[in-house]
Amino acid sequence: MILIGIIGRIGAGKSTVARLLAAHGARVIDADRIAHEVLHGADVRRLLVERFGPGVIMGGPSPDAADINRKALARIVFGPTAAHRRALADLEAIVHPRVHARMETLLAGIAQEELSGGVAPVVVLDVPLLVRGGWLDRCDRIVVLECPDDVRRARIAARFSGPQIEAREASWNEQSPQALPPGKTSTVDTSGDPAYTRSQIDRLWPELSRRSLS
Repeated sequence: MILIGIIGRIGAGKSTVARLLAAHGARVIDADRIAHEVLHGADVRRLLVERFGPGVIMGGPSPDAADINRKALARIVFGPTAAHRRALADLEAIVHPRVHARMETLLAGIAQEELSGGVAPVVVLDVPLLVRGGWLDRCDRIVVLECPDDVRRARIAARFSGPQIEAREASWNEQSPQALPPGKTSTVDTSGDPAYTRSQIDRLWPELSRRSLS
């Protein structure tokens, strides 16, 4: 298995790059999608209601058959205050271990397929906080996305409020690595349109999909 990690700030285009790699045959493990699935678990819904109140449940106070109101939850955990930071830490303590466990299960299944089939698959980790999640050292290749702040913020302005953007940026700053291994790190400029990014991924793919860089 060749494990590729993507590092980039919010709005830099991690999901876009993951899709472009998937078009070349990579298998993508999307941590955000897994997190959304985790939120549907009855045990998680009950824990969220206990910690954050019934307002995080759509349609009423019962957590048993309702969906999480993610916008309401985001307003509680993303913001400038110490209470926001404590709430975010509590949310991560509920969700992240479950996401990590599911990712490990998926990777174990892919590794077993490799043993059976003899072909080394390329697997992409689309994880918002790759370093803090403990995945950096597991990766065989690292793709770092470079995108100016003004471009990133323009992309996400319609998705998040100002305080939420700042809080998400702060989460990134807390996990941003001071140094990356140069022998397995590549950069992609994601400031342009999708075609511009695609051309870089097309050129980079042969290197990323090699089992050894030597």
